[in-house]
Amino acid sequence: MEKRTINPWTWQKERSYHQAVEVKNPEGTLYVSGQTAIDDEGISSDADMKTQLELALKNLEKVIEEAGYDCKNIVRLNIYTTSTEALWPHFNILQEWVEKQGMEQALTLLEVVSLFETLTVELEATVVK
Repeated sequence: MEKRTINPWTWQKERSYHQAVEVKNPEGTLYVSGQTAIDDEGISSDADMKTQLELALKNLEKVIEEAGYDCKNIVRLNIYTTSTEALWPHFNILQEWVEKQGMEQALTLLEVVSLFETLTVELEATVVK
C-alpha cells in the first residue's frame, strides 16, 4: 500500500489531520461503523464527554485490531458529537491518540442533534492495509 497526504496549507497540522489522503494499491479496506461509549455488555454510557471519548477510542481500537488492521492506517476519521462545545476541552485526548498511533488521516467533525440513547460522541473510520 502507498499512502500520500495532500495539504495545500499548513494550519491543519495543529488540528491533527490532513486535507486529503490518497491510497494506492491497498491490500484491503475496512469500513468501521461508528464506535461509541458502549461497554462490553452493550450498555450505553451516561458519563461525561471526556469519559465517553476515551471509551469510544478504546472501542475503535478494539474493532480495528480484531479485524487484523492497524490504527496507524486509518485514512478517514469522522467524529459525530452532540456538543462541539463539550468536546473541545477534551480534543487533546483525540490528538494525543492520533499522534500515538502515528496516523495520517482526513478528518470531519460534525455536531448532530442526538446519538443513540445517552451517547455524546461517535467515531467512524476507514482503515487500509
